[in-house]
Amino acid sequence: MNDKKIATIAVRAGINSDEHHGAVIPAIHLSSTYALKGFNEKRQFDYSRTGNPTRATFAQAIADLEQGAIGIVTSTGMSSVHLICQLLSTEDTVVIPHDCYGGSYRLFTHLAKRGQFKLIVVDQNDESALTEALSQKPKLVLLESPSNPLLRLVDIEKITKDCHQVGALVAVDNTFLSPALQQPLLLGADIVFHSTTKYINGHSDVVGGVLVTKDKALGEELAWWANCIGITGSPFDSYLALRGLKTLPIRMKQHQENADVVAKYLKEHSAIEAVYYPGFPDHPGYEIAKRQQHDFGAMMSFEVKGGVEAVKKLFANLELFTLAQSLGGVESLISHPSTMTHAGMEISAQIEAGITQSLVRISVGIEDSDDIVKDLAAGLAASQL
Repeated sequence: MNDKKIATIAVRAGINSDEHHGAVIPAIHLSSTYALKGFNEKRQFDYSRTGNPTRATFAQAIADLEQGAIGIVTSTGMSSVHLICQLLSTEDTVVIPHDCYGGSYRLFTHLAKRGQFKLIVVDQNDESALTEALSQKPKLVLLESPSNPLLRLVDIEKITKDCHQVGALVAVDNTFLSPALQQPLLLGADIVFHSTTKYINGHSDVVGGVLVTKDKALGEELAWWANCIGITGSPFDSYLALRGLKTLPIRMKQHQENADVVAKYLKEHSAIEAVYYPGFPDHPGYEIAKRQQHDFGAMMSFEVKGGVEAVKKLFANLELFTLAQSLGGVESLISHPSTMTHAGMEISAQIEAGITQSLVRISVGIEDSDDIVKDLAAGLAASQL
């Protein structure tokens, strides 16, 4: 276990590891294959789908940040979720939150329809419903805290203990916070995963994923499957994500500072019905956030008065915010979950999860907070005309 602070681990990942030329920054290794020393004498790396020096450096960095045993870098965030599914057989049961990311919901529900496993979709904040789900002795329980897009929180440590009592593995999506703000393995989880496309890379120029296990044997099993089904990440994307990782803690500080300003502004705005942000003391998950997170994050969502037509006017009158998929880049992004990130969910499932047509999600960037607020002010004023 790495006993250094988060910022030190992030900056020092791979530094001074080049024994051949003394390069301070680790090189990018683009070779698809590697020469054997001789007949049946493999080196550490033999084929880049199986192992690559650049990817290995990045994987170790994330494993260190999450205080885990083994990191596995995948081609996308969704491929890291799909990798976890390789642990499941047709008779296994999986429990997922009713309000999880739309891509995760789509994957689990469609694989269940094909008979790959049995699926229970449940509101994990409903203690009786979750207890009933756990009574089915699931093999895997997926947690997402904060949830996408409504920023609901669950008590990771408590739920994990309950899951372990029935023999279930716990996997936590930590994309919204990154290891700079939350470390689920230290709260008892078995697996933590990220879309590195988001905060870990932080510059909206990489698509990737990563999975970290607390247990070495579990990590080795999943690494075998990652190679087997061919979902490991590319060297170039690993190189870029490792470069972005070095500024993760300092970026998150600025994201957070701006998010606090924006959330308070939105909460008082007459065009807003509700703001979903764990940093408010009246948020249902506020006390949980203070206990298990290092801060509240820079994601939030809100309901615009006037429904979808007001949302359209808001989007049409923004200059700084970009209407786009994804989150966690240095730039501010805005999206309409129902038609974008959660379009893979049936409308009935969206309604069950609390996703309405007037719901807007924002990823607060690191621009000047005054400029961010001015842009939202202009858009919201136009939305009510």
